[in-house]
Amino acid sequence: MNILKPAAIEMREAGYSYSAIRKKLGIPLSTLSSWFRGKPFKPNDETIRNSTEGRLKYGAVKSRERLESIASLNSIAKQEIGEVSSRDMWMFGIGLWLGEGSKTTEQIRLANSDPRTIGLWVEWLRTICGLTNENITARMHLYPDSDEDKARMFWCDVTGLMPENFKKPVVDYREKNQNKSGKSQHGTLHVSVVSRGDKSKGVELHRRLLGWLSGIIENKRV
Repeated sequence: MNILKPAAIEMREAGYSYSAIRKKLGIPLSTLSSWFRGKPFKPNDETIRNSTEGRLKYGAVKSRERLESIASLNSIAKQEIGEVSSRDMWMFGIGLWLGEGSKTTEQIRLANSDPRTIGLWVEWLRTICGLTNENITARMHLYPDSDEDKARMFWCDVTGLMPENFKKPVVDYREKNQNKSGKSQHGTLHVSVVSRGDKSKGVELHRRLLGWLSGIIENKRV
């Protein structure tokens, strides 16, 4: 019999972990595991404290590593993108409309809850399509717990639109997923283009958009 086993048993019954016993008695963890496998164990306060501190330290290290990885890759990605040209923005907007925009009618509309996406879309309408606030309307889709005035102010800041550009909001009274509750206070913004009697800023612009998309598909290089 291992002469250290009685001491190990005493420490184990006192609520010490394998690591604490190994550190004090020098017994390999594999040996301790074979001795105490399947036997009831109640950790003492010291073991619980050390275990908790260990998890917290490990979590902090992993969190720091994750943040450092995100920052590093973000920096590299920005360098890879480089300077964004007008043509880059033109293509980006077409892709954004293809993925997120409405294409069932001859009306240009895009909906999203991400303020970055909405901000870029409105900027694209202005810089690439030559539209002004007069040709842009917005409608918020909110939840019952959303603050309409705060949401409108938020989207005004994001888009540069004025309150008069906003139509009456739609409130979704269906029960939200509990995991999402409180996380969509600004709702989803639906941005639409209105011609105001100028077809070049309405149906004709929609048809040009379809033509741009067709041109990309037909002239793509693999």
